[in-house]
Amino acid sequence: MPEPRYAGYIFDLDGTIYLGDALIPGAAATIQRLRQAGRPVVFLSNKPLEPRESYARKLSRLGIATPPEDVINSTQALIHLLRERHPGASLLVIGERKLLDELTQAGFHLTHQVDRVGVVVAAFDRTLDYTKLNLAHQALVRGAHFYATNGDKTCPVAGGEIPDCAGVIAFLEATTGRTLEAIAGKPSAHILAAALARLGVDAAQCLMVGDRLATDIAMGLAAGMDTALVLSGVTSRAALAASGVSPTHVLESVAFCP
Repeated sequence: MPEPRYAGYIFDLDGTIYLGDALIPGAAATIQRLRQAGRPVVFLSNKPLEPRESYARKLSRLGIATPPEDVINSTQALIHLLRERHPGASLLVIGERKLLDELTQAGFHLTHQVDRVGVVVAAFDRTLDYTKLNLAHQALVRGAHFYATNGDKTCPVAGGEIPDCAGVIAFLEATTGRTLEAIAGKPSAHILAAALARLGVDAAQCLMVGDRLATDIAMGLAAGMDTALVLSGVTSRAALAASGVSPTHVLESVAFCP
């Protein structure tokens, strides 16, 4: 096999490395080849409903042994962003228990005391209620910063999709006059910054591999990275031709990763 072309690799998960609970043929061999050649690899997920340990366990169960540190989800991207911009800030979080636990484990202080809130974070939350919205509203009116894990209109989950935090963001912007400052997840540059920090590789030396043009490929191109679109997920050749997007590589699957 030829020597891997890039110094580091970032892989999307669903549609790229696996489909549901099935590993895409050749994925394990590709990751093994890159690792044996000394090329660091990280995996990206835009879903904030599970901690990265869950994705690492799934990858390991499917045959790709992976430490949690090699998985970057939108929560980890948020943590990376907040550590850079607001170290030590107290957070008021609209989100579910697993997200709260990850932020606490990362060293952030969570509070419901609006006069102590440094940053309001909006995320997927199936336990959303008026109390949470009211506290976030009050904190933003008092001048807290405003961030979100994701901004897509829906979040794919087993059995369908759930509404994400886009409605929460719109409500809080409309009622406070504030504007969201950053979205940490795809397709923002922040999730790639977190991935590159883990890799220790410059963007120009890294390959972004994914199955979605509007997120994986778009953010890779915007960051100055080479990109590889895999046709094992949601994007067909016809959709690619109609899009006007030009990935560096178009691959039938991750098995052919350069």
